[in-house]
Amino acid sequence: MFVNPAATDDDINEALRKASASGLIAKASHGINTLLGESGMKLSGGEKQRLSIARALLRHPQLLIFDEATSALDSLTEEQITATIRDISHSRQQMTILIAHRLSTIMHADTIFVLEKGKISETGSHAELLDMRGLYYSMWRQQVGERR
Repeated sequence: MFVNPAATDDDINEALRKASASGLIAKASHGINTLLGESGMKLSGGEKQRLSIARALLRHPQLLIFDEATSALDSLTEEQITATIRDISHSRQQMTILIAHRLSTIMHADTIFVLEKGKISETGSHAELLDMRGLYYSMWRQQVGERR
């Protein structure tokens, strides 16, 4: 509640659901009132990331920046959180910036900026960048393969 003291239990549970963290709370001894960290329930890296995402969503900011938000997550949880981020982005209630090395995380973005040596080398949608057959295309083939 420190990110939004006015949040209700329903608000908290909705943010946890969107961040794929409901299961974590379900196994917690005191639900959303469970103490976390050193003196409380121990969390994995992925669990910490999911709770961080839930906290960000609970704040209802105008700008959300996800910097490698799914890097410590298994592929199933990555898909769930990517879907959540996509839903948040499509609602157009806030601006969402995704920073990622995993192209599957950003492929649904409206505009993708490809950086090479700290400079923008390509810009476009996923489909446009694949059609350019440049650096993004090479990285996509390396990560995902020939699938489109």
